[in-house]
Amino acid sequence: MSLGSSGIDAKHLPGLVKEHRVTAIRLQFTDILGIIKSVAIPVGQLGKALDGQIMFDGSSIEGFVRIEESDMFLLPDPASFALLPWRSPDGTRTARLICDVYTPEGQPFAGCPRGILKRWTERARRMGYEMMAGMEAEFFLFLRDEQGRATTRTHDHGGYYDLAPVDGGEQARQEMVEALNGMGFEVEASHHETAPGQHEIDFRYADAVTTADNIATFRYVVRVMARHHGLHATFMPKPVYGVNGSGMHTHQSLFREAKNAFADPAGPWGLSAIAGQYLAGLMTHARSFTAITNPLVNSYKRLVPGYEAPVYIAWSERNRSPFIRVPSKRGESTRLELRSPDPSCNSYLALTVMLRTGLDGIERQLPTPAPVNRNLYRLNEREREDLGVESLPGNLQEALEEMSQSDLVRDALGEHVFQRFLEAKQIEWSIYQSQVHQWELDQYLSVF
Repeated sequence: MSLGSSGIDAKHLPGLVKEHRVTAIRLQFTDILGIIKSVAIPVGQLGKALDGQIMFDGSSIEGFVRIEESDMFLLPDPASFALLPWRSPDGTRTARLICDVYTPEGQPFAGCPRGILKRWTERARRMGYEMMAGMEAEFFLFLRDEQGRATTRTHDHGGYYDLAPVDGGEQARQEMVEALNGMGFEVEASHHETAPGQHEIDFRYADAVTTADNIATFRYVVRVMARHHGLHATFMPKPVYGVNGSGMHTHQSLFREAKNAFADPAGPWGLSAIAGQYLAGLMTHARSFTAITNPLVNSYKRLVPGYEAPVYIAWSERNRSPFIRVPSKRGESTRLELRSPDPSCNSYLALTVMLRTGLDGIERQLPTPAPVNRNLYRLNEREREDLGVESLPGNLQEALEEMSQSDLVRDALGEHVFQRFLEAKQIEWSIYQSQVHQWELDQYLSVF
């Protein structure tokens, strides 16, 4: 019953739902912005669902289709079957299946983020590679007010790796871990993060599609379990001024014939030529894909110097200030850690642009840039220029402009998602620009 388990196929599902007293199944998929959507069906409709006969109105989903093209169909992935970690009062259960979206003509829908990632992982397989990835999604736990609305107040004063009673969210986090384990996750560690109220739960890496599925499920489960404790969990990148924001560091490697293609003990830094080319692809296109990995106006409040978030496009083996870090483990654990993404992003699209840009580096045999083993935050602008170190976009509008000019990102996402994403985010930026914010009132109202 674990996520992504190759041991589960359609023929096993009727027995599983009977064994575990499943009465309802949620057919889950994500929109272009990465928000989970769901169609709930009674268990008696499972056969119909597995045949791809469950229809929904695509015109109601962000970035999908116009009203005159509204019919869409869900095709569940049997390997994604999992029991949701809460029971009804009578002891019955609800299960979930993650779905791909199809058109009435039986074709993969061009706006399905999961389908887009699957298309590029298949492209990588034709080149002889399988992308493996692990994402570390940080989040905050905040108190709710008397009406149950989210606040930015927290009931703990913990810091990095602190324990209860300083870590006021420890019990909630432990129950989240238990719930995730019950759904088939292999949780490797959980701990309090740097800021008060900030947490991290790490689970084992997997192939790219399974990892993206896991992140979507992880965010959903964490938020539900937090509510059970009277808390609000948020994956907003920078909910509180003056403390660290939440990142989603993404560890990634390519495997070839079940061996890590990034590992080469004889290569520079213990990396293969393939790893160096992949790294060069990520760095070459960093500014172009940042709108995907950091998609909110708020994302760029995190990407500022001084709070451990990467701002400068460079790489290093141990230094944590650059865009990419190469952890010290080698052999089968050789990997690149992309430190810029945040947990508000669509995990399917984020992994798509990473894979596509990495493959571009391999296809073009881009030379590996020299590592920068200095603290980039302490260098001035002239010193960074001398090292050839560029900065990530400074705000969402700048990131969207870079993305709009990238033929590679357009190719990765396909025209449908590329255009719909840009349109949605330009609207978001325009609304933000036109608002009067509290900072402006505090700064100017009594002065001018």
